[in-house]
Amino acid sequence: MAASLCRRHSSPVGQPLDVDDLLSEILLRLPPQPSSLPRASLVCSRWRRLVSNRSFVRRFRLHHRRSPPLLGCFVRTFDEFYFEPTMDPPDRVPRGRFSLQSLHGDVFRPLGCRHGLVLIYNWSQLEVVVWDPVNGAQHHIALPPGFDILEVPIHIQGAVLRAATDIQHFQVILVGLENRQVIARVYSSETGGWGDIISMPLPPGVSSILYIGKPSVLVGDSLYWLIAGDFVRIIKFDLEGQSLAVIAVPLDMHVRKHFQCSVMRADDGGLGFLFLSDISAQLWNRKTDCDGAASWVLGRTIGLDKLFTLNLHKEKAPLNIIGFAEENNVVFLSMGLGIFMIQLDSFQSKKISETSRHCIYHPFESVYIADTSIGGGRDGAELLNIT
Repeated sequence: MAASLCRRHSSPVGQPLDVDDLLSEILLRLPPQPSSLPRASLVCSRWRRLVSNRSFVRRFRLHHRRSPPLLGCFVRTFDEFYFEPTMDPPDRVPRGRFSLQSLHGDVFRPLGCRHGLVLIYNWSQLEVVVWDPVNGAQHHIALPPGFDILEVPIHIQGAVLRAATDIQHFQVILVGLENRQVIARVYSSETGGWGDIISMPLPPGVSSILYIGKPSVLVGDSLYWLIAGDFVRIIKFDLEGQSLAVIAVPLDMHVRKHFQCSVMRADDGGLGFLFLSDISAQLWNRKTDCDGAASWVLGRTIGLDKLFTLNLHKEKAPLNIIGFAEENNVVFLSMGLGIFMIQLDSFQSKKISETSRHCIYHPFESVYIADTSIGGGRDGAELLNIT
């Protein structure tokens, strides 16, 4: 089979697989799973040469960057920062493959992952770090004026993203809460500097803020964060308009309920909201009428007994939302029996950890390509269990 795929024909008009450019286009459309290119590299030396080419690897990542697999999650506990893989073999990335040794001992907190990058807030050094776990590159960026004086680290959140057609440059968006003001600034790696400060007052009725808890969710051209205080609210940052807004959630809920909800992408691609009660999951959609007025509409209600093959009534620990993967529409739940991931399109559930301690999961959705230079290489062998 391998020999026939790689054989050169004597005919003046070669078959499609005999032309490198055409074969590259076919290989470019392999699924973005981590094992795809290592498997292709084992077909023959020609295929290995093509999929190992740096230009091809760059094109492969760019081609699949808007439909990346969910490789796993970065987890920060009181004394650990580690990668928790979520995929099954042969695509399971080894837990120790992505490590950030250089920040161990510093006081830092991950803020979120997007487009193959991880954003980390290191308040012991008054900086944010943009880290590419695949190639190990780090960019250390000093906090801008307005954020370097915030006394409460949990009042800062942020996001990192890349443009749709540019994998070389990135933006960092920081949001913070100070003196009843929401503030934001945007950093561009292309210019190497921070933009002007953007601010807005908290709306009336929001008297106290405990912290900005979970990572952002990108919906359209806007980023959204949950904030927890006397009530739960949503901070919106419009990337195009460079403006801030505060949005009420569809339910009045006490701050203790904020771990039972999450911002998400709705079925129609707009802003959504997920809320867990003791027995059901409610999925809300943000709709805009013909007059431009926006309101929440209840979309679906799913009984939690349909998501799990276990008796939730025997659960002693609360059911909390600890992460959301926006590209794969997967929510991560913590309960007494461990950590589960739920695919919200199919409602399939999978247990990924026995640990039920409180933590935030930062889903890492990225195109990861193991070493294909020597018949799969060390990383390729780990993925494919080749000995």
